[in-house]
This record gives sequence, C-alpha cells and structure tokens, in this order.
Amino acid sequence: MARYERLKIGKGQISGYISVFLAILALGGMLCFRYPEKLTTPEFRQVYTGESMATLITAVVIGSFFFALLSLLLSKKLKWALIGAALSGMAVLLGAFGMEGRAVEKSSWHFGLDWMLLDLLLMTAIFIPLELFFPKRRDQTKFHEEWRTDLVYFVISHLFIQFFGVITQKPALLFFGWIGLDKIHVWVANLPFIAGLFLAFFATDLFQYWAHRIFHNHVYLWRFHSVHHSTQNMDWLAGSRTHFVDIFFTRAMTFIPLYILGFSQPVFNTYIIFIAVHAVLIHSNTRINFGPLKYIFTTPQYHHWHHCEDPRYYGKNFASIFPLIDWIFGTYYLPANEWPAGTGVHEAEYPKGFIKQSIYPFTKSPFDRNLNMEEQSDR
Repeated sequence: MARYERLKIGKGQISGYISVFLAILALGGMLCFRYPEKLTTPEFRQVYTGESMATLITAVVIGSFFFALLSLLLSKKLKWALIGAALSGMAVLLGAFGMEGRAVEKSSWHFGLDWMLLDLLLMTAIFIPLELFFPKRRDQTKFHEEWRTDLVYFVISHLFIQFFGVITQKPALLFFGWIGLDKIHVWVANLPFIAGLFLAFFATDLFQYWAHRIFHNHVYLWRFHSVHHSTQNMDWLAGSRTHFVDIFFTRAMTFIPLYILGFSQPVFNTYIIFIAVHAVLIHSNTRINFGPLKYIFTTPQYHHWHHCEDPRYYGKNFASIFPLIDWIFGTYYLPANEWPAGTGVHEAEYPKGFIKQSIYPFTKSPFDRNLNMEEQSDR
C-alpha cells in the first residue's frame, strides 16, 4: 500500500491545492450562470440571489489568484501556481468579473451543480481546517489512497439531487398521500420554531435508526451498506461513500415523518442545513469530543465507534442525531474518552473505485461465508 504523507504548512503545496480548488469552483459557478436551467436547483435558487453568487464567484477568483501567488513564493515552483492561475484566468474570460443574473425558465430536469459547489465550499472551509489543526489520526493525510473515490461519491450524490429527491419521496407519497393530513400539517407548522425543530430531528432520527439497523441486520441489505463501512480513513468525505440502494432506502424512511407531519419552511430548511453539516462532522477526522454535548448529540467519537473494525463492537450507535435513541433500544456505546483503534470491514475484500463498489453488492454471493447471516446478525 502506498504511503501518503501529511502535507506541511509553509511549503507552498497546500496553497497551490487551494488555488486550483477555488479556480475549479469558480469555473463551475460560471457554468451555472450560463446554463442555470440545467445546472441549478430551483428550490435552492430561492435561497440565494444572482447578485450574491456573482460576488462570491468574484471573491473565489481573487482568492485563487492570491493562493497561486503564495504557492509560487513559498515553493518556488510553477506547477500548482500555474494551474490555479490558468483555471482562474479561464473563469475571468467567461465573465467572472462582469456577470449578471437573469430570469431562469422552467426545466423538466436539472443537475444540482450549484448545490454541489456551495456545499463543497462550505464543507471544506469548515472541516479541512478542523482536521488540520485538531486531527484524531495525525498520520492520516487528506490525500489518502481512496480520497478520490469518496470525492466522486460526494459529487454524484449532489449532482443528481433531483433524481435522489424524487425516488426517495415516492414511498412517502405512495403510502401516505391519500390519508388527508392537512390538519396535522397546520398544527405542526404552527409549533414554536424550537419545538418544531426538535420534533423534526427526533422523528426523522427514529425512522432513520430503524432503517439503519435493518441494513446492518439483514444479510442482503448489509452488502449495500457495508460499502459505507469499508473506509479505513474516516474524514469529512467518508460519509459520502454510500451505495445508491442504501441512499434510496434510508432517505425514503426519513421522508416519511417529514411528509406525515409537515413542517414550516424555516424548520425544514434548518433541518436540511443541520443534517448536511452534522453528517459530515460525525465522520470527520477530529479529536474534539464536545464535552457534555456528546451525550446529547452524536459526535465523531460516538459515530467512529459505529464504524469500529473490531467485531466486538458491531451493532452499536445507529442513531444519526440523538444517542438517547440508541440508549432506549440497547445499542448505546460511548466509553468515556476512548476511541476505536481502527475503522473498516475486514470480513471481505472491497474493490477500489466508485464504479466497482457500485457493482460489488450485486455480484457478491449472499451465501458467502463472510456475509453469513449468523456471523453478521449482531452488526
């Protein structure tokens, strides 16, 4: 296995990577401006304005040029500085310093490129510094052997947000659309903000808990969910490694309480933002344990035990938000300030790469000794 060393501050390589990263974001942003009908999310366009995104892209381009210059000064090498500056130059040629928003026509389909770019920018701004200065595993670099695979998962899940949104809402619409839930929706929507938010968190986490647990306890479903557990490098991208069958089932389960109860738009938006950030946090490579809050909300330490490679600790910590749910159903495990020695699944060999991992669960025999129900029943 190749050895990947952690990058060192002050050598120019980090600033070079930042320059290239920002330039790619700027180019993607310019594509969104030119083709908004096909590359942006209608629901998300209601949150931001064209003017705010134009300002953000301008700032990103300037930042890319700055870090390209910094990389050149620190490393005395042209490679990353030149790539970053060239890509930023392309964004400028596409109109990065003079763009204007326009009315967007309705489209029957779209990719979520805007959602992907903004979420990627936010997550990297939060979690890369967090993992850099407060790492759990100091020997783990951002560029471990499977970071590209996890990045592909991140990109795919965001670009196809319309597809995943439609297929995961269908079960809720099919089973509950005929009941007539208007009175419940009105009552829940009129709850005080904090009460409504807590109800949204608890209800969705309860449904997600059982969906998650079923995927662990059922031999056929475990083949799909085990792809998520196959990573041995827990970091902010690790949570994105989820098979599309797994995404469909678990997200569909969380949509059931959201659809049945009906929440106000502020509660729903806050829930979506919290879940997006929190799901990344609990997989991240950070040693911060959050003090007493770790007994109220799930933390990296709590969820890393769920990913523990030691079979003695399988079947613990299924909850996504509230450890209380695990405590109620007897699956709670949080040993003071201890962390698992390692993460991953060693009962089977998992292929490398997004395509191979997507195909793997369909080709793996359910009667393989490594996936025998008796051996996996305690997961």
